[in-house]
Amino acid sequence: MLTTKPAFSEPDLPGLAVVPPPDEQTRQDAIGRSALRKASLHLLPLIGLGYGIAFMDRVNISFAALQMNRQLHFSATVYGLGAGLFFLSYAACEIPSNLLLLRFGARRWLARIMLTWGLISMGMMFVKTPVEFCAARLLLGVAEAGFFPGVIFYLMQWFPAGHRSKAVSRFYIAFPLASTVMGSLAGWLMGLDGRMHLAGWQWLLVAEGLPAVLMSVVFLLGLPDRPETAKWLTEAERGWIAARMREESSTRGGRHGLGDAFSDVRVWLLGGFFFCVLLASYGYAFSAPALVQQVTGLSTTRVGFVIAGLGVVGALAMLGNGWDSDRTGERFWHIVTPLLLMAAGYVAIGLSVSPLIVLPALVLVVGGNTAVQPPVWAIPPQFLEGKSAAAGIATINMIGIVGGFVGPFWMGVSRDATGSLQRGLLTIAAPVMVAVGLAVVVMELGKRAKAGG
Repeated sequence: MLTTKPAFSEPDLPGLAVVPPPDEQTRQDAIGRSALRKASLHLLPLIGLGYGIAFMDRVNISFAALQMNRQLHFSATVYGLGAGLFFLSYAACEIPSNLLLLRFGARRWLARIMLTWGLISMGMMFVKTPVEFCAARLLLGVAEAGFFPGVIFYLMQWFPAGHRSKAVSRFYIAFPLASTVMGSLAGWLMGLDGRMHLAGWQWLLVAEGLPAVLMSVVFLLGLPDRPETAKWLTEAERGWIAARMREESSTRGGRHGLGDAFSDVRVWLLGGFFFCVLLASYGYAFSAPALVQQVTGLSTTRVGFVIAGLGVVGALAMLGNGWDSDRTGERFWHIVTPLLLMAAGYVAIGLSVSPLIVLPALVLVVGGNTAVQPPVWAIPPQFLEGKSAAAGIATINMIGIVGGFVGPFWMGVSRDATGSLQRGLLTIAAPVMVAVGLAVVVMELGKRAKAGG
């Protein structure tokens, strides 16, 4: 019996991609949507909660300082130095921590990070002297190092490029919301001053460090190391994620080797970008309660509610900008516009002591800082993968996090020298504008690399 080749059979030409039939494509799209929905539901709330606790534990001394500095006789310079030292030890341990995550797996390594930082954060209640304060902050940085870049690398294994900005914004929303939680609780916890012979700032540190210890157990039991080990994915869904990752790897010409992370100039430029942004961000974050109290005269509890409200604004800005950046596929203006608003906010704060100007300017600062994060963190996976991604993301964060030392230390020195926070905040508008220039260079290099590839 003779057989004839169907009129619409797949071509037998080498080098041409095989396009699945319409019904198969529809089925694959449905599998993909299901896989990403499950990954979002199972991973992002858990990771977001962990990162929110991390951010809260690193900056809760900004509220504790309202009592602690007076009781322990810390100057603004001592406080700023201790606040910033966290970021030096954090930066020094970034790359080793991310490489150890590759060796031990995300589940065990992220759980270890949370356990140790939670215990150290709680232990800070025992500090009495400037040396003890600085040493505790250094140890906290060592313990927490690698959590954020580890999470970014981890999510790269689950979400294709077109979904990463949204994924980052959905877990990173914990960053501004942590300020909301911290601000809402700070006044009440500080009000426990004297209970069980503990100061209010000691209650604050203990109560906000304990959740990290508890969450380390949840991470250890509930976080899969990679898609292949996720029991809540079907075999087809695991295959879909693996196929998308292979497809992206083959089409973008990603760089795999460890040395590739250090030889690509974009890694260093993005590190410089985050150095400038985090200098400004943490310079504000560790001064925010004192600044709000200074210009408004509000009580600690009401200052906490103001900071909480700013956290909600930041969360909305982050979600909106991350969603729109993925929807349009545009990154440049979704990065530059928030930075310009952020710089304008710092200038306004630096030139005025009126709450009618300072509080709206803080909205620009917080909103700009949070909105810029998702589209920027969607850039490294465009040119790095494998070991180079683990090392490259850690390198970017390592360089950037040093800005977290410079910002608070500079604000402490400036306040002791001038008696005011305004002048220091005015000057850190300059690094934000430098970040704008670095963003322009990074995006231009990306265009050239794409054209050349």
